[in-house]
Amino acid sequence: MKYIKKKLIIDKVKIEDIARKFNTPTYCYSYAQLKKNISDFKKNFKSFSPLICFAIKSNTNLNLIREIQKFGLGADVVSMGELMMALKAGINPKKIVFSGVGKTSKEISYAIDKKILLINAESKSEINEIDRIAKIKKKKVQIGIRLNPNTDAKTLSQISTGKKENKFGVNEKEFLKLISYCQNSKNINLECLSVHIGSQILDHKPYEKMLNVVDKIIVKTKHKFKFIDIGGGMGISYEKGSKKLNYRKYNIAIKKFLKRHSTKIIFEPGRSIVGDVGYLISKVIYIKENEKKNFIILDAAMNDLMRPALYGANHKTLPSIKRSRISKKTYEFVGPICESTDKFTSLKKFQKLYEKDIVVMCDVGAYGMSLSSNYNLRPKPVELLIKGSKIRVIKKRQKHSDLM
Repeated sequence: MKYIKKKLIIDKVKIEDIARKFNTPTYCYSYAQLKKNISDFKKNFKSFSPLICFAIKSNTNLNLIREIQKFGLGADVVSMGELMMALKAGINPKKIVFSGVGKTSKEISYAIDKKILLINAESKSEINEIDRIAKIKKKKVQIGIRLNPNTDAKTLSQISTGKKENKFGVNEKEFLKLISYCQNSKNINLECLSVHIGSQILDHKPYEKMLNVVDKIIVKTKHKFKFIDIGGGMGISYEKGSKKLNYRKYNIAIKKFLKRHSTKIIFEPGRSIVGDVGYLISKVIYIKENEKKNFIILDAAMNDLMRPALYGANHKTLPSIKRSRISKKTYEFVGPICESTDKFTSLKKFQKLYEKDIVVMCDVGAYGMSLSSNYNLRPKPVELLIKGSKIRVIKKRQKHSDLM
């Protein structure tokens, strides 16, 4: 995204033209950035050719997943709906891993029938249920066990998943017991050790600590794991000048690990693939003046982009047309929903805005539309894929009649 002659452009398309043709709020995705992200991810870890399973939860648009599938990626799913979506998008079942702490009997049964690569179990009860269903179906099911490594990912508490107080995985003691259980089962084939420590991680050191924990436990188990699923969680830069994850150092740590263990690495990236691919285009409905600040009331709301309300996330916000005049007051960008948390950001020294101006919130490709809702009975936005100068509708805008 860049300014050309003071007009903001995604690839080769002006933001103003998108807003005029498709109205607002509108989600749009850059194909060029998607392609670059996948290519860069593969290059960073090409020395050991991991299986890259895109985390469907980060973006559930069928047509976007179809584009991701064309680059040879698999899928990490956490529900039956996501598994169905991944299969509909054409992803090879043997490239799909099913994660999550609360898989129902119906979901487990469906996953077994679809012959996916792995069901990553997170408790003894779940393994018992997989065993029971597999016995009924007279099938041998490939599973992984998710280890909780008690590793602090140094990220937001709301998106931390690898500490002992988190609900995910099992501790070392339980892990060792479950290995014995699996080895004695005729219907389960334990092929994977799975681990995931959190999301939006910008430091390679927590990953190094996690790999050290995994290394020691594998030695203790004396079990031959075909796969080590080390999850995702790689962060992106949401703000100018923020720290970036050092992939080179992470790659070195994994290669060091692989010298001791001959296994296939599985990644589950989501945000790092689609985060900076997406933009939310919105219109200024009203400017409400206050003594200390002005409220910029947008037609996008927390139902369209939940991240700021959910955990205080901040998205870079840009005007569609550059002006030299700067506002003397702080601008607080808010939506029309009847909640005080329906707020996106507060910015000082922002350029002067007027009603009906267009603004863009950046880096919303991950957990933007996938977390959206119909709160206040608001229809969901249209989704567009920008490919050079071409615009394709990849999901139609909802109508009020759809909600009735």
